[in-house]
Amino acid sequence: MTDHTDTHTDASTDPDSDSLSRSDGDDRPGAVVLLSGGMDSATAAYEARDRGYDVYALHTTYGQRTEDRELECARAIAAELEAADFLRVETGHLAEIGASSLTDDAMAVEDADVDRDEIPSSYVPFRNANLLSMAVSYAEATDCEAVFVGAHSEDFSGYPDCRPAFFDAFERVVDAGTKPETEISIEAPFVDRSKTEIAKRGIDLAVPFESTWSCYRENRPACGTCDACAYRLQAFQRLSVRDPIEYAERPSYADPNR
Repeated sequence: MTDHTDTHTDASTDPDSDSLSRSDGDDRPGAVVLLSGGMDSATAAYEARDRGYDVYALHTTYGQRTEDRELECARAIAAELEAADFLRVETGHLAEIGASSLTDDAMAVEDADVDRDEIPSSYVPFRNANLLSMAVSYAEATDCEAVFVGAHSEDFSGYPDCRPAFFDAFERVVDAGTKPETEISIEAPFVDRSKTEIAKRGIDLAVPFESTWSCYRENRPACGTCDACAYRLQAFQRLSVRDPIEYAERPSYADPNR
C-alpha cells in the first residue's frame, strides 16, 4: 500500500506518478473510497472490495475535533484491507469557513436526539461536495472507475448533501466535468439503508469495527451521548451486539418496541 500521508491541498510537489498508476497488470478495477475512519465508510470500503474493486483510500482532515483519532482509524482500516493506496488530504478551508460544531470550538456539540428532524449543528456546509470533488480528481488521476461514500438513509433529514438526489446530481457533474473517456460512478451503497443495516452488513463482511471511530466530541473514549455515538450504539443495540469501542457512557438507544 502506497501511503501519501503528508499531502496538503496547497502542496507544491507532485506525487510520484508511478505510485499512482494502475498500469501494473492488475485486472481488478479501482475504486476511491472516502475513508473517514467511521463505521459507515469502513463498511463502504469493505463493500467495494467485496464487489471486486481495489481500494484507493482517501482520508480528509478538515479541522474536525476528533481528526487525530479518525486518521488513526482510517489508516488501520486501509492496512486491514491491504488498500492499493492511502491518500490523506488536509482541507483547512472547511474549518476556516466554520458554521459547524465539528470545526468551531465556540459551538458546542449537541447531545443526542435520534428523533431530530432539523439540520443539526454538526452539519458542515456542503462538505460532501468538497470531498467528492477531491475523490473524483483522485479517481481520474488513478484510472479508478468508482467513488464510494458511506452515506445512509438516516442522514437524509440532518444532512442535505447525503440525499440520493444529491449523489445522482453529482454523478452528472462528474460526467460533464471529466475527460470524454473517463467513466466514474458515484456509489453510495447504503443510501437507502439504516445504520442498523450497515452494522449488520459490516458484521457479515468482517469489518473490524474496533478500528473505527464515530464520536464527534472525543478522541477516546467515545462520549456515548453525541448524535454520532447515539446512532452507532443504537445500531449495535438493535442487533444485540456489543459495540467493541470504548465509551465513557453507554446509554440505551434501542427502541424497545422494535
